[in-house]
Amino acid sequence: MAYERCVIFGAGEYYEGPAPAIEKGMLAIAADGGLDHMRAMGLSPDFVIGDFDSLSGDVPDGDRSVRLPPQKDDPDLLSALKVGWSRGAREFHIYGALGGRIDHTIANMQLMALLASHGGIGYLYGDGSIVTAIADGALEFPANHVAPRRMISVFSHSDVCHGVTIAGLKYVLEGAALANTVVQGVSNEFVDGSAATVSVESGTLIITFPIEAPLPVVRLRHPFGGDLGALDTTVSSALAVR
Repeated sequence: MAYERCVIFGAGEYYEGPAPAIEKGMLAIAADGGLDHMRAMGLSPDFVIGDFDSLSGDVPDGDRSVRLPPQKDDPDLLSALKVGWSRGAREFHIYGALGGRIDHTIANMQLMALLASHGGIGYLYGDGSIVTAIADGALEFPANHVAPRRMISVFSHSDVCHGVTIAGLKYVLEGAALANTVVQGVSNEFVDGSAATVSVESGTLIITFPIEAPLPVVRLRHPFGGDLGALDTTVSSALAVR
């Protein structure tokens, strides 16, 4: 069965707010200790994947469980993304991947950029905010009523993003260049009742926005190719264990 959307439950922090949900037609994947969170919420995964170093309960048997070695290049979340991608998903909703260890948080943001570089879209759900990425395209937010001082911020993941346009927000840009050493797009705000667009002609942007804002429509400037690759259960020579 092919899926267009996938929800992934990670082992990290879960916060107050809308409860994670598995909507009809979504592929549900538990990444390692994310299975504990799913069980606590009374949810069942289609697949479970990980080295299970953070899982407190039993590992399910059967071909829906993918056990990974503890020493490998790919983190558990990337492996879960690869499973979802290989089954047709191009939109990913990810819980338990922000907060906690800062290195994991940074890595998971980079994975959103990886999805974007292949024409996919991922949403990391955190403490009142969502983190996503867009490459060579636009995020179009419908008109909304997000309260003032609930920030939307735009960062360049690429060395330089060209043709960055921010429209419909409190502060606007038109065809600007943003570098990954410049924070020109931080701390913007929605305008009450107005639609908004964040777009980039060339490059990858990381965007954070309030969790209560409506999810954007994704517009891509061109077709994307390639995929996330096969599951990698080895350690490269560059990361050889001593």
